[in-house]
Amino acid sequence: MSDPKPAERPETDHYVLTLSCPDKQGIVHAVSSYLFMTGCNIEDSRQFGDHDTGLFFMRVAFSAEEPVSVEKLRASFAAIGDSFRMDWQIHRAEDRMRIVLMVSKFGHCLNDLLFRSRIGALPVEIAAVVSNHPDFRELVGTYDIPFHHIPVTKDTKAEAEQQVLDLVAAENVELVVLARYMQVLSDNLCKQLSGRIINIHHSFLPSFKGAKPYHQAHARGVKLIGATAHYVTADLDEGPIIEQEVERVGHEVTPEQLVAIGRDVECQALARAVKWHSEHRVLLNGHRTVVFA
Repeated sequence: MSDPKPAERPETDHYVLTLSCPDKQGIVHAVSSYLFMTGCNIEDSRQFGDHDTGLFFMRVAFSAEEPVSVEKLRASFAAIGDSFRMDWQIHRAEDRMRIVLMVSKFGHCLNDLLFRSRIGALPVEIAAVVSNHPDFRELVGTYDIPFHHIPVTKDTKAEAEQQVLDLVAAENVELVVLARYMQVLSDNLCKQLSGRIINIHHSFLPSFKGAKPYHQAHARGVKLIGATAHYVTADLDEGPIIEQEVERVGHEVTPEQLVAIGRDVECQALARAVKWHSEHRVLLNGHRTVVFA
């Protein structure tokens, strides 16, 4: 006689709550009590109290066996958020974040993110790719993703950036990723996309600025190759850091090999930053970030 089949568990909806607020007693109790009273089950919970800023940060992944809309959850949680002066959000965990990639003439990060998205390694939906050069139109086309060539000159910079903002609004884009987009963004664009735009750069900055930073690094005999993924602010390459990656190198490595190693660590750091942001694991803490990875 065969064993009876186990009863099928009902499908559940999964959500993520993130919050930051002034640190005080009762926050965790209030959140967990709210989820219990609404018939939800906590599946993962992380929190951090920053003694330097006096702020408390929390990320809770939870499920609801009874059908409930994210709008209803947000409406019912609002009173708790107000009582603790929270900056909070609730998202459906299954929703893939809509993003736009921006690139110039170096395509390694673009290619890496396109592939990771296709195989499901990133919980994102790439709404479009924007470039100030036409070089990667064919590559992007193989992924059936719209490619927007928006040239940028000194005279057209403001118009080009407005086209990007219009695209972000029209496509309901939640995140813009500068996948080696080699243009300095205006203060206006940085402010309008604050907390929603990520950049990648080699960690030699500010030591090795300008052209051929890896060749400059080789000339100085560096022992670590690095890359930093950070949020974009009006202060060039000074935004809150999300992730960094390094690779140790020896004296025998050539400048060309440094470039290749640098491309790899840039891809790794940027991919992790995009993944963590799209999973709502990154919370801004002034000029720093709290990452519940």
